[in-house]
Amino acid sequence: MKIIDFHCDTILKLMEDKDNLELRKNRFHIDIEKLRKGNSMAQFFALYVDLQEAENPFETCLDMADKFYIELEKNKNNIGIAANYNQLIENHNQGRISAFLTIEEGGVLKGKISNLRNLHRLGVRLITLTWNFINEIGYPNFEEKYREKGLTSFGKEVVDEMNNLGMLIDVSHLSDEGFYDVARFSSSPFIASHSNARSMTNHSRNLTDDMIKLLANKGGVMGLNFADEFLSDSPNCSIEDMIRHIKHIINVGGIDVIALGSDFDGMTPSLEIEDFSDVVKLIQALEKNGFKQSEIEKICYKNALRIIREVIK
Repeated sequence: MKIIDFHCDTILKLMEDKDNLELRKNRFHIDIEKLRKGNSMAQFFALYVDLQEAENPFETCLDMADKFYIELEKNKNNIGIAANYNQLIENHNQGRISAFLTIEEGGVLKGKISNLRNLHRLGVRLITLTWNFINEIGYPNFEEKYREKGLTSFGKEVVDEMNNLGMLIDVSHLSDEGFYDVARFSSSPFIASHSNARSMTNHSRNLTDDMIKLLANKGGVMGLNFADEFLSDSPNCSIEDMIRHIKHIINVGGIDVIALGSDFDGMTPSLEIEDFSDVVKLIQALEKNGFKQSEIEKICYKNALRIIREVIK
């Protein structure tokens, strides 16, 4: 079963590592060997920037992009950049995994649309509009006091320009009202790259049923987050909690709204899925729970493939 995963933080791990580990093989959740074992078709690699730690967020982002491209060049026989659907298919036909470049923290734009355009020229095809801090685009859902605050005027400009450029707008981490603003103002489908169902696990990062329905109606998708705290209120999280969320999301929004967004290397996953090579365990659980092959294909890669084809340029 092919896999498309909408979110990982592996580049940050490689940037922070003092042992100079590489994307080819490392001790993290994702490397080339693990992606191969897990039958990855495409992996979205986030450039995550902490606004409180980065003196110049835009420059930090560029340094991370440089690391990303260095690692791709080292492993060019196994993985290649994809900036659109056609490049993804070309990579797949040539036996390479596709790597999509993304940004997790719209604050790296520093309030300048020119920075957005330049990042698109660099190959960035998805931006998570906020992380856990206020930025020029909008507000996070990290604190309840921000939930009813929507996009700024600059945030609406960013949504419009991302539509024009053919970039995926990612509402994971965004305030509730920010989510509804994106739904109002985006002319293209958008995604929640690594978010689950709030009615199943009451976490602010998860989507309400109303959001799931609206996301589905807009043609968007949400990537199932493998992090324990988004899957269960219990410390003993399991793959069955993933199945519980998937069933609920499908019941609310339909089979076309659910995809995968592991958040590997950005969290501590359930011990049942230790790294990307273990994703087959989720597929086996879906089969055990009576999911049809066509449904499993949509969850694992076909829903993601559709929105890549429809949106990314």
